[in-house]
Amino acid sequence: MVRFARTVLALAALLAASVAHPAIAAEQVDLLLVFASDVSRSVDTAKFQLQREGYAAAMSDPRVVEAIRSGPHGRIAICFVEWSGATSQKLVIDWTIVGDAASARKISDQLIELQRSFADRTSISAGIDFAMSQFERSPFAAPRRTIDVSGDGTNNSGRDVGNARDEAVAKGVTINGLVILSDNPLPWNPEHTNPPGGLGEYYKRNVIGGPGAFVMVAENHASFGQAIIKKMIAEIAAADEARHFAER
Repeated sequence: MVRFARTVLALAALLAASVAHPAIAAEQVDLLLVFASDVSRSVDTAKFQLQREGYAAAMSDPRVVEAIRSGPHGRIAICFVEWSGATSQKLVIDWTIVGDAASARKISDQLIELQRSFADRTSISAGIDFAMSQFERSPFAAPRRTIDVSGDGTNNSGRDVGNARDEAVAKGVTINGLVILSDNPLPWNPEHTNPPGGLGEYYKRNVIGGPGAFVMVAENHASFGQAIIKKMIAEIAAADEARHFAER
Protein backbone atom coordinates (compact mmCIF):
# COMPACT_ATOMS: atom_id res chain seq x y z
CA MET A 1 0.00 0.00 0.00
CA VAL A 2 2.84 2.36 0.88
CA ARG A 3 4.58 1.57 -2.42
CA PHE A 4 1.34 2.26 -4.32
CA ALA A 5 0.91 5.60 -2.57
CA ARG A 6 4.46 6.60 -3.42
CA THR A 7 3.87 5.71 -7.06
CA VAL A 8 0.72 7.83 -7.19
CA LEU A 9 2.53 10.77 -5.62
CA ALA A 10 5.41 10.44 -8.09
CA LEU A 11 3.03 10.41 -11.06
CA ALA A 12 1.18 13.43 -9.66
CA ALA A 13 4.48 15.29 -9.33
CA LEU A 14 5.43 14.50 -12.94
CA LEU A 15 2.02 15.67 -14.15
CA ALA A 16 2.31 18.90 -12.20
CA ALA A 17 5.77 19.52 -13.62
CA SER A 18 4.58 18.99 -17.19
CA VAL A 19 1.74 21.47 -16.66
CA ALA A 20 4.03 24.02 -15.06
CA HIS A 21 6.67 23.60 -17.78
CA PRO A 22 4.88 22.85 -21.09
CA ALA A 23 6.91 21.85 -24.14
CA ILE A 24 8.48 24.85 -25.85
CA ALA A 25 6.88 25.46 -29.26
CA ALA A 26 9.17 25.51 -32.29
CA GLU A 27 10.16 29.01 -33.40
CA GLN A 28 7.98 30.15 -36.28
CA VAL A 29 9.40 31.30 -39.61
CA ASP A 30 7.77 31.94 -42.98
CA LEU A 31 9.58 29.22 -44.92
CA LEU A 32 11.83 26.21 -44.40
CA LEU A 33 14.13 26.14 -47.44
CA VAL A 34 16.66 23.42 -48.26
CA PHE A 35 19.22 24.23 -50.93
CA ALA A 36 20.24 20.92 -52.53
CA SER A 37 23.28 21.43 -54.74
CA ASP A 38 24.62 18.92 -57.28
CA VAL A 39 28.34 18.15 -56.85
CA SER A 40 28.47 15.04 -59.05
CA ARG A 41 31.31 14.21 -61.46
CA SER A 42 29.73 16.13 -64.35
CA VAL A 43 29.90 19.30 -62.24
CA ASP A 44 33.40 20.47 -63.03
CA THR A 45 35.31 23.03 -60.96
CA ALA A 46 33.88 25.95 -62.94
CA LYS A 47 30.28 24.77 -62.41
CA PHE A 48 30.92 24.08 -58.74
CA GLN A 49 32.23 27.59 -58.19
CA LEU A 50 29.35 28.94 -60.22
CA GLN A 51 26.83 27.32 -57.89
CA ARG A 52 28.60 28.22 -54.65
CA GLU A 53 29.36 31.81 -55.62
CA GLY A 54 25.94 32.24 -57.20
CA TYR A 55 24.07 31.13 -54.09
CA ALA A 56 26.39 33.18 -51.88
CA ALA A 57 25.80 36.33 -53.89
CA ALA A 58 22.05 35.77 -54.15
CA MET A 59 21.68 35.10 -50.43
CA SER A 60 22.84 38.60 -49.53
CA ASP A 61 21.29 40.40 -52.49
CA PRO A 62 19.15 43.32 -51.19
CA ARG A 63 16.13 42.13 -53.21
CA VAL A 64 16.31 38.68 -51.63
CA VAL A 65 16.71 40.13 -48.13
CA GLU A 66 13.76 42.44 -48.73
CA ALA A 67 11.66 39.49 -49.92
CA ILE A 68 12.53 37.65 -46.70
CA ARG A 69 11.56 40.68 -44.63
CA SER A 70 8.22 40.97 -46.46
CA GLY A 71 6.75 37.82 -44.85
CA PRO A 72 4.50 37.78 -41.76
CA HIS A 73 7.41 36.75 -39.51
CA GLY A 74 10.08 38.56 -41.51
CA ARG A 75 12.46 35.59 -41.46
CA ILE A 76 13.03 32.19 -43.02
CA ALA A 77 15.17 29.21 -42.04
CA ILE A 78 17.55 27.62 -44.53
CA CYS A 79 19.99 24.76 -44.70
CA PHE A 80 22.41 23.87 -47.48
CA VAL A 81 23.17 20.31 -48.58
CA GLU A 82 25.36 18.87 -51.31
CA TRP A 83 24.52 15.62 -53.06
CA SER A 84 26.06 13.31 -55.60
CA GLY A 85 25.70 9.51 -55.73
CA ALA A 86 23.14 7.34 -53.95
CA THR A 87 25.14 7.32 -50.71
CA SER A 88 26.85 10.70 -51.08
CA GLN A 89 24.99 13.49 -49.33
CA LYS A 90 26.26 16.01 -46.81
CA LEU A 91 24.77 18.75 -44.66
CA VAL A 92 27.02 21.72 -45.42
CA ILE A 93 25.19 24.41 -43.44
CA ASP A 94 22.70 23.42 -40.74
CA TRP A 95 19.37 25.15 -40.14
CA THR A 96 19.92 28.86 -39.75
CA ILE A 97 17.48 31.75 -39.47
CA VAL A 98 17.88 34.54 -42.01
CA GLY A 99 15.97 37.72 -41.31
CA ASP A 100 18.24 40.62 -42.16
CA ALA A 101 21.29 41.62 -44.18
CA ALA A 102 23.75 40.58 -41.46
CA SER A 103 22.44 37.01 -41.11
CA ALA A 104 22.23 36.67 -44.91
CA ARG A 105 25.83 37.85 -45.28
CA LYS A 106 27.00 35.32 -42.68
CA ILE A 107 25.53 32.47 -44.77
CA SER A 108 27.16 33.91 -47.89
CA ASP A 109 30.57 33.95 -46.24
CA GLN A 110 30.19 30.33 -45.11
CA LEU A 111 29.28 29.17 -48.60
CA ILE A 112 32.39 30.74 -50.09
CA GLU A 113 34.73 29.24 -47.49
CA LEU A 114 33.49 25.61 -47.31
CA GLN A 115 35.18 22.83 -49.29
CA ARG A 116 33.46 20.67 -51.92
CA SER A 117 31.92 17.47 -50.52
CA PHE A 118 31.84 14.87 -53.33
CA ALA A 119 32.42 14.06 -56.99
CA ASP A 120 30.35 10.90 -57.48
CA ARG A 121 27.45 9.87 -59.74
CA THR A 122 24.14 11.80 -59.95
CA SER A 123 21.33 10.69 -57.64
CA ILE A 124 18.74 13.46 -57.59
CA SER A 125 16.41 11.04 -55.80
CA ALA A 126 18.86 10.53 -52.91
CA GLY A 127 19.37 14.29 -52.78
CA ILE A 128 15.62 14.80 -52.40
CA ASP A 129 15.37 12.07 -49.74
CA PHE A 130 18.26 13.62 -47.79
CA ALA A 131 16.67 17.06 -48.02
CA MET A 132 13.41 15.62 -46.68
CA SER A 133 15.24 14.22 -43.67
CA GLN A 134 16.43 17.74 -42.84
CA PHE A 135 12.83 18.93 -42.47
CA GLU A 136 12.22 16.20 -39.89
CA ARG A 137 15.05 17.49 -37.67
CA SER A 138 14.43 21.21 -38.13
CA PRO A 139 14.10 23.15 -34.85
CA PHE A 140 11.88 25.65 -36.67
CA ALA A 141 8.31 25.47 -37.98
CA ALA A 142 6.79 27.09 -41.06
CA PRO A 143 3.62 26.92 -43.16
CA ARG A 144 5.73 26.23 -46.28
CA ARG A 145 8.57 23.80 -46.96
CA THR A 146 10.60 23.94 -50.17
CA ILE A 147 13.54 22.06 -51.65
CA ASP A 148 15.64 24.03 -54.13
CA VAL A 149 17.43 21.50 -56.39
CA SER A 150 20.22 22.69 -58.68
CA GLY A 151 21.90 20.29 -61.08
CA ASP A 152 23.41 19.68 -64.50
CA GLY A 153 22.30 16.15 -65.34
CA THR A 154 19.72 13.40 -65.19
CA ASN A 155 19.26 10.91 -62.37
CA ASN A 156 21.65 7.98 -62.98
CA SER A 157 22.04 6.49 -59.50
CA GLY A 158 19.74 5.38 -56.68
CA ARG A 159 16.00 4.96 -56.87
CA ASP A 160 13.57 6.48 -59.36
CA VAL A 161 13.61 10.25 -59.01
CA GLY A 162 9.90 10.56 -59.82
CA ASN A 163 9.04 8.35 -56.85
CA ALA A 164 11.19 10.47 -54.52
CA ARG A 165 9.53 13.60 -55.88
CA ASP A 166 6.01 12.19 -55.48
CA GLU A 167 6.63 11.13 -51.88
CA ALA A 168 7.94 14.56 -50.98
CA VAL A 169 5.00 16.32 -52.63
CA ALA A 170 2.56 14.01 -50.83
CA LYS A 171 3.99 15.36 -47.55
CA GLY A 172 3.28 18.94 -48.58
CA VAL A 173 6.77 19.85 -49.80
CA THR A 174 7.38 21.87 -52.97
CA ILE A 175 10.42 21.05 -55.12
CA ASN A 176 11.80 23.65 -57.53
CA GLY A 177 14.66 23.22 -59.97
CA LEU A 178 17.57 25.27 -61.26
CA VAL A 179 19.10 23.65 -64.33
CA ILE A 180 22.71 24.33 -65.31
CA LEU A 181 23.13 23.75 -69.03
CA SER A 182 26.34 22.20 -70.36
CA ASP A 183 28.00 23.61 -73.46
CA ASN A 184 29.77 20.35 -74.23
CA PRO A 185 28.02 16.97 -73.74
CA LEU A 186 29.94 14.36 -71.77
CA PRO A 187 31.80 12.18 -74.30
CA TRP A 188 31.03 8.96 -72.41
CA ASN A 189 27.35 9.78 -71.81
CA PRO A 190 26.10 12.79 -73.80
CA GLU A 191 22.44 12.29 -72.81
CA HIS A 192 23.23 12.69 -69.12
CA THR A 193 23.65 16.45 -69.35
CA ASN A 194 21.75 16.85 -72.63
CA PRO A 195 18.76 14.47 -72.57
CA PRO A 196 16.19 14.42 -75.40
CA GLY A 197 14.00 17.52 -75.11
CA GLY A 198 16.55 19.29 -72.92
CA LEU A 199 17.47 19.14 -69.25
CA GLY A 200 14.90 21.78 -68.33
CA GLU A 201 12.12 19.58 -69.70
CA TYR A 202 13.55 16.56 -67.87
CA TYR A 203 13.36 18.46 -64.57
CA LYS A 204 9.78 19.51 -65.32
CA ARG A 205 8.72 15.91 -65.92
CA ASN A 206 10.73 14.16 -63.22
CA VAL A 207 12.06 16.47 -60.50
CA ILE A 208 9.83 19.41 -59.61
CA GLY A 209 6.45 19.16 -57.92
CA GLY A 210 4.05 20.74 -55.48
CA PRO A 211 2.04 23.99 -55.52
CA GLY A 212 3.59 26.57 -57.83
CA ALA A 213 6.65 24.42 -58.60
CA PHE A 214 8.89 25.73 -61.37
CA VAL A 215 12.20 25.23 -63.19
CA MET A 216 14.64 27.99 -64.10
CA VAL A 217 17.38 27.44 -66.67
CA ALA A 218 20.83 29.03 -66.48
CA GLU A 219 22.03 29.06 -70.06
CA ASN A 220 25.48 30.48 -69.32
CA HIS A 221 27.68 31.93 -66.58
CA ALA A 222 26.30 35.43 -67.07
CA SER A 223 22.69 34.34 -66.53
CA PHE A 224 23.30 32.03 -63.58
CA GLY A 225 23.49 34.66 -60.85
CA GLN A 226 20.31 36.42 -61.95
CA ALA A 227 18.51 33.07 -62.30
CA ILE A 228 19.31 32.20 -58.68
CA ILE A 229 18.16 35.60 -57.41
CA LYS A 230 14.84 35.38 -59.27
CA LYS A 231 14.39 31.79 -58.13
CA MET A 232 14.99 32.60 -54.47
CA ILE A 233 12.63 35.56 -54.58
CA ALA A 234 9.92 33.41 -56.17
CA GLU A 235 10.40 30.78 -53.46
CA ILE A 236 10.49 33.18 -50.55
CA ALA A 237 7.81 35.77 -51.37
CA ALA A 238 4.14 35.46 -52.27
CA ALA A 239 3.42 35.44 -56.01
CA ASP A 240 2.49 39.12 -56.33
CA GLU A 241 5.38 40.22 -54.10
CA ALA A 242 7.84 37.99 -55.96
CA ARG A 243 7.01 39.70 -59.23
CA HIS A 244 7.57 43.09 -57.62
CA PHE A 245 10.98 42.19 -56.16
CA ALA A 246 12.26 40.34 -59.23
CA GLU A 247 11.53 43.25 -61.56
CA ARG A 248 13.46 45.78 -59.46
